[in-house]
Amino acid sequence: MLDGKMKYSSIFNYPTLNWADIGVIGWLVDGAAIVNQVALCRASYGPYARAMVKICKEESFHQRQGYEAVMAMAKGSEQQKAMLQDAINRFWWPVLMMFGPSDTDSPHSAQSMAWKIKRHSNDELRQKFVDNTVPQLEALGMSAPDADLAWDEASGHYRFGEIDWSELHEVIKGRGQCNHERLQAKRRAWDEGAWVREGALAHAAKNTSTAA
Repeated sequence: MLDGKMKYSSIFNYPTLNWADIGVIGWLVDGAAIVNQVALCRASYGPYARAMVKICKEESFHQRQGYEAVMAMAKGSEQQKAMLQDAINRFWWPVLMMFGPSDTDSPHSAQSMAWKIKRHSNDELRQKFVDNTVPQLEALGMSAPDADLAWDEASGHYRFGEIDWSELHEVIKGRGQCNHERLQAKRRAWDEGAWVREGALAHAAKNTSTAA
């Protein structure tokens, strides 16, 4: 990760400003992860699919915990409700971007579908998430920051506005709100943890020498 060969989820490049953000992250971010990961439980690669079953159980707990937190805030004071709506406004679009670029622009989605690693496209999963989440928003008395969001009777789905893909591209290129901060923290942890790695290697070498 530190040398740029690996990337982490784009959503982690956005700041958490207050307690409402924690609840919204648990509810929306983990909710989006579940939609994506449940589909991967039927991936063609068995070890990956089996691991996803366990991961989904853990993510489901996080999602329920997050929704319970936002439910409490939605029933709270006007200030708490305002904090919750603000958090939803800031995280809504980045969460929709978590599913990856549109199918027409995704460099890997078609190949993953052909190999049956993925069973559903980015846009299909994104649509499923929106369909699942809008009723939850309404139950909370909250709204999404999307003037175009509306139920489409003909398709049986919620229609939503155009995503600003330039923002996702900037984040992927390392120019998001918190990219530098996140990598700096990772680098600091790596440097400060050197003594642990060195100790573990010395212990392993000692055991190998004793066994010989």
